[in-house]
Amino acid sequence: MKFKRTIQYEKGFDMTPLIDVVFQLLIFFMLTSSFIAQPGIKINLPKAVTSEVVQEAKNATITLTKENLLYFNEKLISESELKEKLIQAAKAHKSILIKADRGTPLGKVVGIWDLCRDSGITQINIATNREVE
Repeated sequence: MKFKRTIQYEKGFDMTPLIDVVFQLLIFFMLTSSFIAQPGIKINLPKAVTSEVVQEAKNATITLTKENLLYFNEKLISESELKEKLIQAAKAHKSILIKADRGTPLGKVVGIWDLCRDSGITQINIATNREVE
């Protein structure tokens, strides 16, 4: 008596090469992406419906954080140094953009605004985020 062997193969494909390729892509993207936090001053601007776009490159920027830190063009300064910088900006006929965090007291923002006007700067803007309607 002769026995016949029947071998049946499963229909489908081998997953090993696919897993290898996905693993290689994962390693590639992990090695080439950068996880460095972008430097900058962290502020949460207030929202406004009627805000307009202002060219920031033409302005001198004053940034107020909720920790009451004061920056002029991304550099930490004191209020006495700010007065000198504002006089120089007024001589160069620059406008001022005030970026104040939502948590900054209004009195501090008005004080900076008044300091700008006292230095001879006439064009002063306050930065806001546009509120989506």
